[in-house]
Amino acid sequence: MKHFFAVAVCFCATWVNAQSVNFSEHIAPIIYNHCTTCHRPGEVGPFPLTNYAEVSAYANTIQLVTQSGYMPPWKPDPNYQRYQNENFLSDEQKQLINDWVNQGAPQGNPALEPSLPVFPSGSQVGVPDLVLSFAESFTQPGNNLDTYRYFVIPTGLTQDRNIKALEFRPGNPRIVHHALIWEDTTGEAMAADLATPEYGYAEGAGSTNLGQMQLPGYVPGAAPVVYSNGITQKLHASSDLKIQVHYAPTSVEETDSSTINVFFENGAADRILQGTILVPIPGIIQNGPFVIPANQTREFHGLINVPFDASLYSVAPHSHLLGTHWKVFAIKPDGDTIPIIWVRDWDFNWQGSYQFKQLIKIPAGSTIHAYAGYDNTVNNIYNPNNPPASISWGEGTADEMYYLPLGYLFYQPGDENIVFEDQTVSLPHLAGTKDKLFPVSPSPSSGPVKLSYSLSEKSSLNIRLTDLRGNLIQTIESGKWHQPGYHTRELDLSHLASGVYLLEWSNGKHRQTEKIVISR
Repeated sequence: MKHFFAVAVCFCATWVNAQSVNFSEHIAPIIYNHCTTCHRPGEVGPFPLTNYAEVSAYANTIQLVTQSGYMPPWKPDPNYQRYQNENFLSDEQKQLINDWVNQGAPQGNPALEPSLPVFPSGSQVGVPDLVLSFAESFTQPGNNLDTYRYFVIPTGLTQDRNIKALEFRPGNPRIVHHALIWEDTTGEAMAADLATPEYGYAEGAGSTNLGQMQLPGYVPGAAPVVYSNGITQKLHASSDLKIQVHYAPTSVEETDSSTINVFFENGAADRILQGTILVPIPGIIQNGPFVIPANQTREFHGLINVPFDASLYSVAPHSHLLGTHWKVFAIKPDGDTIPIIWVRDWDFNWQGSYQFKQLIKIPAGSTIHAYAGYDNTVNNIYNPNNPPASISWGEGTADEMYYLPLGYLFYQPGDENIVFEDQTVSLPHLAGTKDKLFPVSPSPSSGPVKLSYSLSEKSSLNIRLTDLRGNLIQTIESGKWHQPGYHTRELDLSHLASGVYLLEWSNGKHRQTEKIVISR
């Protein structure tokens, strides 16, 4: 009887908890933080999700795509490796959505709904040092077909510069599916563009990107890559930017004229990001040639040796419509395995470049293995040919590719301890992170101080420095969104006179104040 009573109590508690799920308190934070970036007017989402009426109208669809893992479109397995700016739902968040829809999608108290995030309409990084724009608009025909187009923009640089960020801003987010960017110092891309009467050129002549340094690209909803810890990429004098834009199918004619914001690193820049690319050529591919016969599945194995200690920074696997999976790892000289990325269910529409949340040391003598799978049978609903036809390398969507850029640094002692600011806490073993401002250190201080705080979820921060009377001295952050996890930064307070100051920190749910003592 006691056992029955205990079970009944647990069942009732679970039932009551499930019945309490509502939009305002539980669902809105999930949708606004994970979905609205793309699902809002002017962006690529097919419908907006910016309020209760819009979200509830698609409640059943949201339930289906989140329970299946199709949305949010984060493809790497987070249990294999972790990256900056991750966007996936925890099991608890999926369950909340499932319970909410099963209960009829109740709104709850509108007063408890969080405000819609303020999304940037200009740069997400700041004021650019250089803005490069398309010379002309490109017209995407309304023929319901994909278009890949290369555009070439001269940088106009008279000297080499180190960049800390490159931000592609789509002129027409409705049709810009993604963009890849390379630096071209050969002039070949510009020659290919000038050889065609229209603006830009199609894949083919002049579009091979092997051996060229890939720069940060663009996918909808992803935050721009901003380098830190002295890490930069080199942009050479008189170079061009070669941009491959994938325009999504549209039933009506659309135009696009995009821009690229360039941010130079004016401080210490002693770590120049290097790059290498695995492609199916002899010496790399172990079971070539790269041909996928009709009605067959294939898995290709690429391998490179690492002759020096390296610190791996990023990875960006790329296939087309026949792709099924990617698994990349390194094997150290002692036999240990280092996981790099595992995309278990490849989707051509949702690919990207992934920056590790922590530098990964690859010791000299290691080998990097990259396995990519392909399905060229009638079972592949995305197969561009019916009946299937033999497919080989090519840049067109109906061709296929095995293309794996890796970004790395020459290893320096301590690299494995560098953790980048953007982290996520979506996995259960990271649960329990609190919204908290930690004491400023050192205090008293005669120089810079360390500001540290943790966030349980993506939050909009306001940080102010005041005197003891509450008079504003400096606005440090004003409404900028920060990823969940532990954050630390250094504040230069050399302009302040000796005295006592207050640091006010708020993330919308919690407000804290810490004292700062300046002693000259």
